[in-house]
Amino acid sequence: MIPFSVLDLSPITEGSYAAQSFRNTLDLAQHTERLGFQRYWLAEHHGMPGIASAATAVLIGHVAGGTSTIRVGAGGIMLPNHSPLVIAEQFGTLESLYPGRIDLGLGRAPGSDQRTAQALRRNLASDADTFPEDVAELMDYLSDQPRQAVRAVPGTGLEVPIWILGSSLYGAQLAALLGLPYAFASHFAPAQMMDAVALYRARFKPSQQLKKPYVMLGFNVFAADTDEEAHILASSMQQAFVNLRSGRPAKLPPPKPGYAEEVGPAEQALLRSVLSCAAIGSAATIRQGLLSFIERTGADELMITSQMFDHTARKRSYEILVAAMMD
Repeated sequence: MIPFSVLDLSPITEGSYAAQSFRNTLDLAQHTERLGFQRYWLAEHHGMPGIASAATAVLIGHVAGGTSTIRVGAGGIMLPNHSPLVIAEQFGTLESLYPGRIDLGLGRAPGSDQRTAQALRRNLASDADTFPEDVAELMDYLSDQPRQAVRAVPGTGLEVPIWILGSSLYGAQLAALLGLPYAFASHFAPAQMMDAVALYRARFKPSQQLKKPYVMLGFNVFAADTDEEAHILASSMQQAFVNLRSGRPAKLPPPKPGYAEEVGPAEQALLRSVLSCAAIGSAATIRQGLLSFIERTGADELMITSQMFDHTARKRSYEILVAAMMD
């Protein structure tokens, strides 16, 4: 069986706050480490009422410090928001503290709306166009023989594994050109998944970091003891996604039975799209959904996200997934 990993947005639920989200994140990381998951990634978002992982490198340090074997990383750092040198120093620090356990996934989007992106001091007219150059600069800072006069201290020579993240063909082309592993955000933007994976594999050029293509795909899992319970638990994420796409980002709401059947045709179409890369149900349903997805895509690894309102139910979802795939 291929490796399974965890993507955590450190959700802030209705009636709660970021401090509790961080406690839940560490608890889930420790739980999934015991369950045998490969890596635990946190995502950079800004200005989102329901997402607490804005200071991603800080939270990675918190999780890595509270675990011992699972790899911990960024899925991802939105590089246009930052100086490549600063990211090299941050992840050089993390790699120095937790050697051999840190991953650095890089994305091109701001992880926010336009107004928040401006508050991050981004030059919106040109920064997206410099993403390939910024990635190359960052890789150079982390290499053992950097070409630049400035050194990342710590950072130089640590060679933190770098991934390219994407939800379109752009990231696939760049990851292939640089010979880097590729993670596709199919858990929320699946439309171009198969085209992007095919393009990446066809154009991949071996590098010092990676000799052959390696694809990790995002996948939603909402597992429970019964299919009915799982669909109720999944309704929190469904509400949050519709709210976000409607320009009303909010904290993660409690489950609402029958939500997907109550919304209008446009919202139902939106949910069908995002949930095309999802398994919702009991252990048998989850197993069938995962095996079918792996066979269809040929994924080398799956990054599992499970946006549930109840933390205990969320932990249970990962337990059921592991038990289902071991049968």
